Amino acid sequence: MEIVVGVTGGIAAYKAVSVVRLLIGDGHNVHVVPTQDALRFVGLPTWEAISRNRVTASVHEDVPQVRHVALGQAAELIIVAPATANTLASMAAGLADDLLGTTLLASSAPVLVAPAMHTQMWLHPATRANMATLRARGVHVVGPDDGPLTGGDSGPGRMSEPEAIHAAATALLQRRHDLAGLTIAVSAGGTREPIDPVRYIGNRSSGRQGVALAVAAADRGARVLLASANVEGDVLAEARRPGIEISSAGSAAELSGAISQLAAQADVVIMAAAVADYRVAEVSEGKLTKESGEVPTITLTENPDIVAGLASRRRPGQTIVGFAAETARGEELLERGRRKRRRKGLDLLAVNEVGWTTGFGTPDNRLLILDAADAVIAEVAGSKREVADGLLDAVLAARRG
Repeated sequence: MEIVVGVTGGIAAYKAVSVVRLLIGDGHNVHVVPTQDALRFVGLPTWEAISRNRVTASVHEDVPQVRHVALGQAAELIIVAPATANTLASMAAGLADDLLGTTLLASSAPVLVAPAMHTQMWLHPATRANMATLRARGVHVVGPDDGPLTGGDSGPGRMSEPEAIHAAATALLQRRHDLAGLTIAVSAGGTREPIDPVRYIGNRSSGRQGVALAVAAADRGARVLLASANVEGDVLAEARRPGIEISSAGSAAELSGAISQLAAQADVVIMAAAVADYRVAEVSEGKLTKESGEVPTITLTENPDIVAGLASRRRPGQTIVGFAAETARGEELLERGRRKRRRKGLDLLAVNEVGWTTGFGTPDNRLLILDAADAVIAEVAGSKREVADGLLDAVLAARRG
């Protein structure tokens, strides 16, 4: 496979030589893209000898080949090791002031970073914010380790060993096309049940987890059918890409119709949308006002259970995955999840702990994944992209089983 290894200006650059050697030993074609600072630690002849490819740090070389675009487009994986604090900041800001920066922006390949810096730099709020931004975009991270640092200090910030970086890269490459040939239908966002032409009953779902699932599945080779129920605009923009077909829905009834049509084409259905349990029994044709002097009474009626309906109509070989957003904790959280999975007849259930500051509207998430025997087969946590990949891993394992 085509791999780009970006090397930046830290003492840990010497370890990247072993990373490249391990990748070459696996039979990959590796292009090293060092920064100018990186060449002060490990020279260009070393990179060319190890990678067996021409190496440059400049966007002004190989101009006819438009090297910074060609490298990014050809890459099936980009590794940045070491990834200094400055590099992480540049990546988070989308800067393209050198060959590595332009290559990163010109690529849709998975990116794996191996941070390396002093402990105080790693723990600085700016670095933490940059890492949160990168994780939210789907950047994968290995390390850093806790151990001896340059200058005699010790603590978190030491770059992971080459073997660990190589193992993480290998796992990503194995995932790269593991969903090829599958059609996956995903719902995302929150439904809105109208009260009148102005108001509605809704929830706090931003759609980030559902969109992350759609993007992750497309990255891994699946054809993705995304039913978008009131997803924030900047979030949905991430899904506007080849391999993902988007349809829109507003209310639970509209989402039910949309996802049912998509499920007819799908091998896997993942209901990540937050669906209202109830709707207004009689929607007012005009805006409810205070002029009558009376407080209006709104009568609710139960919405159909969309995912239970999909499970009852599943085809042989089709996998139905549901989400359970619960505010319970500990064993009660699991028991609620198990009761819900049984009631709905699902193949897998992702139990999602939510609250005022968790689950909805946050960059991170945590899922407990139950199988058809109500066993916890996985616990995944991290950015919503990392959680998406963890859930897709569980889906694949369930289908193989």
